[in-house]
Amino acid sequence: MATYKSIRYIVPVEAVEHTDSINALNDVDTNTTAPTDGQILKWNNTNSKWYPGDVEESASGTQKAIFGFGRNASGRTNITNLVSSSGVVASDTTGVGTARYSLAAASYGGDKAIFGFGLTTNITNLVSNIGVVATDSTGVGTARYAVGATGYGDDKAIFGFGYTNSTYQNMTNLVSSSGVVSSDTTGVGSVRYNPGAARFGSTGQAIFAFGAGSSYNFNASNLVSNVGVVGSDVTGVGTYRTNLASAEYGGDKAIFGYGDPRTSITNLVSNTGVVASDTTGVGTARQRLAAAGYGGDKAIFGFGFAEIDYMYNGYNMTNLVSNTGVVASDTTNASGVTNKSQCAAASFSLTA
Repeated sequence: MATYKSIRYIVPVEAVEHTDSINALNDVDTNTTAPTDGQILKWNNTNSKWYPGDVEESASGTQKAIFGFGRNASGRTNITNLVSSSGVVASDTTGVGTARYSLAAASYGGDKAIFGFGLTTNITNLVSNIGVVATDSTGVGTARYAVGATGYGDDKAIFGFGYTNSTYQNMTNLVSSSGVVSSDTTGVGSVRYNPGAARFGSTGQAIFAFGAGSSYNFNASNLVSNVGVVGSDVTGVGTYRTNLASAEYGGDKAIFGYGDPRTSITNLVSNTGVVASDTTGVGTARQRLAAAGYGGDKAIFGFGFAEIDYMYNGYNMTNLVSNTGVVASDTTNASGVTNKSQCAAASFSLTA
């Protein structure tokens, strides 16, 4: 006896082209307010509907900065000054941590900062993403001063070079994304102190340049990879000097400026790490100042001194740098800000 199985047939159905607007959906309303070019749909929880709206541009890059520590008319200090996302320097904040000068600072963790080393110690102070300075962290690495520091990669930092009261150094100390300072890394490049340092490029490279060593001032540079490896000396460009400052600007470039011998010249650094020749100086010629990025793509130079007679008093003076690397004239005597020199500065916060 034969066995039969049921067979199901698929019957083609004619495809229907729908020409209805997206507004035909119950939870979309593009009639109340007609969309304009470039807008997107945004959810309104009150009416439980999607409406046209503009794309909100979030702040990119670190937005604020902090100057801290240094020397003023009263001697060593630990006061700090926050810098807004528009480059305005706030009045003094009561100091936290060991008062010292000739230290360095850098961004880390994407939105925080760290102050480290100084005359003569290896302690560090972390800065939160709202600009609060923490108490001293136990020092790691060789105690020294006149170091340089910069962020590198996406969220790490590096301290490098310096002086130990008897020897010029080229050692470095890496800082993790959580602010932990590592022990000394064997030095690469010429030993020196008071170099500038800044991040550049789209992948988070960095550069140390200028400074002073056994042959006094020189202008060689050392590139730092995005994993913190310091390269050998690169032939220098620009005026030999030390006690200068440096910062990232333009999102992927850097600037070195001012320094000793007393000057106001600057040198731009391309997004591939090439240092340009001197740019005519703007602002008061001075040394032992600090610099940091702010506003996502701009930078600020601040404080310092010109003559040795003013070393202990310093300046209450800043120069803003545009996102194309143009340095503005002096801004002086910010309210509630103490004159100082030999301080450090770094960027922090992703919130404007």
